Amino acid sequence: MPRFYATTAIAYVNDAPHIGHAYEVLLGDGITRWHRLLGDDVKYVTGTDEYGLKNQQAAEAQGTTPLELADRNSARFRDAWDELGVAYDDFIRTTEPRHTTAVQKLLQAVYDNGDIEKSTYEGPYCVSCEAYYTPEELVDGNCPVHGRPVEWVQEDNWFFKLSNYQQRLLDWHEANPGAVVPTSRRNEVLAFIRSGLRDISISRGFTWGVQLPWDTSQVAWVWFDALPNYVTAVGYGKDETSFDYWWPVDYHFIGKDIIRFHAVYWPAMLMAAGIEPARCVAAHGFLLVSGEKMSKTKLNQIGPRELVADFGVDAVRWHFLRDVPFGPDGDFSYEGMTARYNSDLANNLGNLLSRVATLVTSKCAGIGPAPPTDSPLAPVAERVYAAAAAAWDRLAPSEALEATWQLIREANAHLEAHEPWKLEPGPEVDAVLGTGIEALRIVAVLASPAIPTATAEVWRRLGLPGSPADQRLPAAAVWGGYPGGLPVEKGPPLFPRR
Repeated sequence: MPRFYATTAIAYVNDAPHIGHAYEVLLGDGITRWHRLLGDDVKYVTGTDEYGLKNQQAAEAQGTTPLELADRNSARFRDAWDELGVAYDDFIRTTEPRHTTAVQKLLQAVYDNGDIEKSTYEGPYCVSCEAYYTPEELVDGNCPVHGRPVEWVQEDNWFFKLSNYQQRLLDWHEANPGAVVPTSRRNEVLAFIRSGLRDISISRGFTWGVQLPWDTSQVAWVWFDALPNYVTAVGYGKDETSFDYWWPVDYHFIGKDIIRFHAVYWPAMLMAAGIEPARCVAAHGFLLVSGEKMSKTKLNQIGPRELVADFGVDAVRWHFLRDVPFGPDGDFSYEGMTARYNSDLANNLGNLLSRVATLVTSKCAGIGPAPPTDSPLAPVAERVYAAAAAAWDRLAPSEALEATWQLIREANAHLEAHEPWKLEPGPEVDAVLGTGIEALRIVAVLASPAIPTATAEVWRRLGLPGSPADQRLPAAAVWGGYPGGLPVEKGPPLFPRR
């Protein structure tokens, strides 16, 4: 059985979940659900990043301890993803003992390899990024990502000899051209490496963090603590059999603003520890609101719970996977979400299910007829599956779902062309309605990674046993899978119009 391991970036606990976080987690959820349909052995990991100066300062500002802040806000992220139906296999917290074990093992391996030495760091540090910058990288003296003032830090720290890995990284990226997607991000990574890599400070002189195994007066720089969560989750430092099975990871799904850490620092750290780097870092764009990145200072953050209350879980999932292409920035608006809801979910999927179920009740005594093998929609279904599978494979769920919806549009057009509501019960009606049911069956499987609850309800109303998630592709997409003779249930609108 093929295995498939994917992760999201872990969220800082100084903040509350917003739809930018939700987009990334739903992107990974849709793609891992697709791989489960293919029969792969899947592990999907998300979680929270709980150490570092940013979280310590946030706790102090709120009059609480860093661990109390982490406990409270980590639960908020987990609850948000549960509410969105995210099928994660592990929710990792970096304050867990298993993670401390893994981080210290990784640090020790890099240290023993001769790639960590003591030196003095002096320069700008952005607490929001938890990142060191050179003065040349600042924009008008501010962080190039957050646009906020940086702190000037001077400390005796331990440094990772990143400069030793400049050529190895270039060679590795050359040998693995798919290691960073999309291509624009790969080019950005290569340009950064070619500009010259400097050694980086990987420790800080405060207490909220993972202690260095050889110097307990210092804790690991938060990125040297956060990135190893990906190996912790599959057993590094604890279960080497599990680690050998799952690693290397297939995809790290991340935002474009942290590409340097994942595609430069992280593979170099792994190389220094004698571990193979990730197979692919997939960097998506920002989810903007009215053209601006979400931030607390701009007060433009939108929580996923607000959207679920307004539209329902599956509609939220659908919007992010259908309307936000992987790679470039996307722009969120209530108007766009409402339009997509009405056009795709209410008018297309919901309308097809309602019409077919109503006609089967009135024309076929509520028993679904088998689809004809020579239906004109059979070759359409074959083309739709091929297009959808190719799109999921290239991390393009928006294109995969657009391809899937072609079968719904063709099925609705087939009903309109034959007008079974005007015909007497008989073979012609059975053929038209059997075609509609079979189209719904295939769509329920292909769309289940995006809208699992709604497609399970479609499945149930068609009288099929189990659920779409139980099916296996490509067999489940082959025309003729609906056996006929099953009771079809009418019900309330699947997606009432807004």
